[in-house]
Amino acid sequence: MSALTSKKSDITARVRNIIHEKLGVDESALVETASFSTDLGLDSLDVLEAFMEMEKAFSIRISDEEAEKLTTVGSVIDYITSHTR
Repeated sequence: MSALTSKKSDITARVRNIIHEKLGVDESALVETASFSTDLGLDSLDVLEAFMEMEKAFSIRISDEEAEKLTTVGSVIDYITSHTR
């Protein structure tokens, strides 16, 4: 397994855990293609809460402009993967 694959795997697990723990979303629903609003039924405040928790967990900043583009579990994982060392 490459370092990037390992890093993404770790980030995926942590993102899924944050969404599950903070918002009570069933872990089986947290596939990369799941849309926060359509598939997971989260409102904008739920998503904001999750993003704030992810910012803390990964020591990153997600701008409002970027946050608007992050609409699926996979898009958040890809964003965090590309913005962490």
